[in-house]
Amino acid sequence: MRFNAKDLALLARRPSGCFDKEGRLKICRVVGDEKLIEPRERWCRLKGNLLFLMKNKSFEASEVVILERCWVVEFRSKTDVSIVLKFQSGEPDLYLEAASKPDCESWAVALGEANSEGLQNKIQQLRRLIMEIKEERSSDEARQFLPSSQVDSLGELQFTSIQRIANEPKLEFSLACKDLVAATRDRKLNTFIQVSVVHPAEHILTRYSSTEIVEGTRDPLFLTGVTFPPEYPIYEETKIKLTVYDVKDKSQDTVRTSVLPDHKEARADVGRSFLGCTTFRVGDLVKSKEQQLTLTLRTSDGGKTVGTIEVNLVKMGELEDGETDHITTDAQDQKCALVRECTATEGISGRDNLPSLNAVLKNPICKLYRFPTSDNKWMRIREQMAETTLSFHVPKELINLHIKEDMRRNQELKDLGELAPHWDNMRRSVIAHCDQMLSMYQDTLAELGKHTGSSFKSSCSKGEKTLEFIPINLHLQRMHVHSPRLKDALYDVITVGAPAAHFQGFKNGGLRKLLSKFEAERRNTGYQCIYYSPENTAKAKEVLSNINNLQPLISSHADLLLNSASQHSPDSLKNSLKMLSEKTELFVHAFKDQLVRSALLALYTARPGCVLKKPAVPRNTAEEGDDLQHQDHPSQIKRQDSIPHHSEYDEEEWDRVWANVGKSLNCVIAMVDRLLEKDNISNIKEGENDPAAADCRMLHTGSDWYEQLYPLVITLKDCMGEVVTRAKQSMAFVLLQELACGLPQCLMLTLRRDIVFSQALAGLVCGFIIKLHTGLHDQGFLQQLHTVGLLVQYEGLLSTYSEEAGMLEDMAVGISDLQKVMFKVIEAKSEDFLPIITGRREHYIIEVQLPAKMFELLPQEIKEGKLLRMYPVLFNVGINEQQTLAERFGDTTLQENINQENLELLKEYYKLFTEKMPPDCLPHFQEQNDLKGLLENLHQNIQAKKRKNVEIMWLAATICRKLNGVRFTCCKSAKDRTSMSVTLEQCSILRDEHQLHKDFFIRALDCMRREGCRIENVLKNVKCRKYAFNMIQLMAFPKYYRPPEGTYGKADT
Repeated sequence: MRFNAKDLALLARRPSGCFDKEGRLKICRVVGDEKLIEPRERWCRLKGNLLFLMKNKSFEASEVVILERCWVVEFRSKTDVSIVLKFQSGEPDLYLEAASKPDCESWAVALGEANSEGLQNKIQQLRRLIMEIKEERSSDEARQFLPSSQVDSLGELQFTSIQRIANEPKLEFSLACKDLVAATRDRKLNTFIQVSVVHPAEHILTRYSSTEIVEGTRDPLFLTGVTFPPEYPIYEETKIKLTVYDVKDKSQDTVRTSVLPDHKEARADVGRSFLGCTTFRVGDLVKSKEQQLTLTLRTSDGGKTVGTIEVNLVKMGELEDGETDHITTDAQDQKCALVRECTATEGISGRDNLPSLNAVLKNPICKLYRFPTSDNKWMRIREQMAETTLSFHVPKELINLHIKEDMRRNQELKDLGELAPHWDNMRRSVIAHCDQMLSMYQDTLAELGKHTGSSFKSSCSKGEKTLEFIPINLHLQRMHVHSPRLKDALYDVITVGAPAAHFQGFKNGGLRKLLSKFEAERRNTGYQCIYYSPENTAKAKEVLSNINNLQPLISSHADLLLNSASQHSPDSLKNSLKMLSEKTELFVHAFKDQLVRSALLALYTARPGCVLKKPAVPRNTAEEGDDLQHQDHPSQIKRQDSIPHHSEYDEEEWDRVWANVGKSLNCVIAMVDRLLEKDNISNIKEGENDPAAADCRMLHTGSDWYEQLYPLVITLKDCMGEVVTRAKQSMAFVLLQELACGLPQCLMLTLRRDIVFSQALAGLVCGFIIKLHTGLHDQGFLQQLHTVGLLVQYEGLLSTYSEEAGMLEDMAVGISDLQKVMFKVIEAKSEDFLPIITGRREHYIIEVQLPAKMFELLPQEIKEGKLLRMYPVLFNVGINEQQTLAERFGDTTLQENINQENLELLKEYYKLFTEKMPPDCLPHFQEQNDLKGLLENLHQNIQAKKRKNVEIMWLAATICRKLNGVRFTCCKSAKDRTSMSVTLEQCSILRDEHQLHKDFFIRALDCMRREGCRIENVLKNVKCRKYAFNMIQLMAFPKYYRPPEGTYGKADT
């Protein structure tokens, strides 16, 4: 290379402002890993692609380095402050050492951009910016020629709307390129298309989406399409810009996996290079006869043609013409377990149920794909993901119920009346702790009431106290498939973070371990309180709930009876009496339990200075002494391991009080019968005495019905009030024992359980509503729903190591608690379709509201209010590197026990299903594999105790879909492992149920993981399009759970 030494020397001595960068560096030459001499300090000046090395500022340059055909190697450690220049010519490397890490990084950037290739990249970037500015100016110039009134109308978005079907995307199209020109002849292109939108009112370029990368061809046909959801503001005047890039290195293509401002263009030297771009109007595509546009791709300056691009309008439900033979295929062996479902639904677009679904689902994200089938036809897949308003609605409703229940309990404890000093001090302590917890619930509800914005809780917020009742990252994941020879089908999965108390932590394990430990300790806490088993405690809560529900109902029906009597209406009187009798019988039945009697005894002994009516029957001296002590010192009541029985206590009084309710009702019935009989014999003024009413007041001839019934109804109410007072106090005393034996752990465990249950219930309600809407036209499913119940299958991906073991314990208890939830479908009376939650901690009823037209489609049993049962099951298989540690050095017993227990629950549901459902009820079941065989296969896999046996999850999911169940997939945050599982399940369904070409399985899987809804979910959670995996972690993952190259890396989780 020729150069003028004098000119270079003159250039080196120019003032400091003339250089791109200058400063002190230690420099030496390096051969291999050995330095030829010790680094020497030099003053370095960078100008263009020339690096001058000088002893100091005043001396002449001792050496000039030409920065061409070389590259910079920067050491990534936090302490290293050196870089190396490597040359293609083979001459020794140049070692440069800076004074600090920031100085080193700035030199690395400056040297990397100094050569002619960096200059060319800058030029291309500037050309693209100029092109965009020209597009914006042309739009602005067009506006300048319009009258002011028309300009104002443009600002008001008065554009031509695109005709569409309700709840369907506004616009969908697929893309393909032909005859692309590479920068060099021998370059094999790896291309993708970036789609940007120019809104007609704003004239701002907004990056919208991208296709997948198609490797090794100049005629790429992209499987990922473009879809605009119903609410997206797109019009015929909207412009779409398509930019084609050549990807040099997928792992370095950071632009596609990071978030940039919409108006910023990506740097061209970060793993990809610009090939060409083109623009079209949406109206041109929609109005074209062939519904297809063929556009010319041009370089940045608009001069050189680099190929063509085809844009095809897509309408789901219409077949796409064309063969698929020329598409690049995968040559890898692609074996994977079968994950099947075929839920063919009528009215699949959900046009009739749009209002009620809109109340539940928000912010949908849509992706469009086209994949070839095994017979070289096209099938279209629309992948959808939506968050739900239930993420906040259900927890708020639940916390409100908890507050009311706890306030009622606290009042019941205060209404226990006078107690001996020991018991009274215990009551005061319990109420004080309960008031603190009640205040915490109220504060949490107030904070949730202030929440605005997104209706989902991101994975980054899982440890926030104010959001601990909210499920993590709850979304509906839906796949809508339209294939050539099969019915359209929907496949739904609810994805949510494992229900767990993250704020409280897992230092001492999760609920499964904590509850077991607490119950063992409560049995052995000494003699300060009476032990009642969890079953008896639950029974006490049920009795209190029945009292609170039935007493006002009986009182109301009694008033209606008197009202009918005052109106002298025989028919109304009969109906009122029937309702009063039914509710009173339920009321009386609630107190037949032995627990009420024993609790009354215990409460009697806890009263100050209690006197036993009957003398003690001596059993032995020690026992007699103990009983005497109980009278004088209630604090020394001997601890019981079962319901206490004392022969000294006179139970006859309770029997009389309890029986008086039935006798009073009989008097009312007899009186009504007599009145009706007298009414039938209207000409007889005096009647004969009725022996059946001998114990009641005598009927006076000619007296009014109301006057005859009023005293009997008042007596019934008084008797009932006396029973209620005694029963409430006795049951409240049982609850006092439960709380007193475990303060404050008992309340903390209740709080933790409430938190976990709240997260689990929000997901369940979402899943039920979605399943109900999609199955409204399936009579077999509706019959199964009210005859057997709904199977709810959870797929867990948590490890049994460290904190995740505690999460799994929380999750197992939370899902098991869903068994106490019942659903009821009611007709909506307003435009508010959100579900209504009633009940208490041991029993909840979720009322799902449907519009009148949808409600009419339901079977009569459901319309009449029949309660619908849930059967939740959980199967967990850890797949990450922590599970590897658990399998080799830890313990997997927790996972094994959970899977075995839930297998028995699944078998129980299958048994009920076969017993209650007619064999011909669901014809499509006959076309599938024998469910009994699948259950046996699942049993064998669980017993095998094989490491990371993901076939357990595949089999459980298959069985769930065959049984019309609701599918859930969970990991810690429902973001990374969940995404791998959901996309694998979707592609397996396409292959097994819709004849996806076997050579395209891996490519379809990569499409969904790289450009599908799940990478958008990652972006929503952590503001970065990268799954939170690293290479070492992925080595421990099962093969088909690994994301494609370039989609994973460092990210917050």
